[in-house]
Amino acid sequence: MTDKPSFEENLAELEQIVSQLEKGDVPLEAALKQFETGVKLSQELQKTLTSAEQSLAKIVDDSGNVEDFTPEG
Repeated sequence: MTDKPSFEENLAELEQIVSQLEKGDVPLEAALKQFETGVKLSQELQKTLTSAEQSLAKIVDDSGNVEDFTPEG
């Protein structure tokens, strides 16, 4: 059983794909496969960020209850 890649590993792979595609010297078929992989990585990264954002948008009150954070003002 393999471990799921970390956020940082997925981001590094996406950055590598973008860099290769920006150079423009990748054959069309390989570029299309890289693009598809990049889209999947981008979606996975977005899910991770959304989950982290939702976790950070919660607070624990004095009684230990978790509540959604709503800024006052």
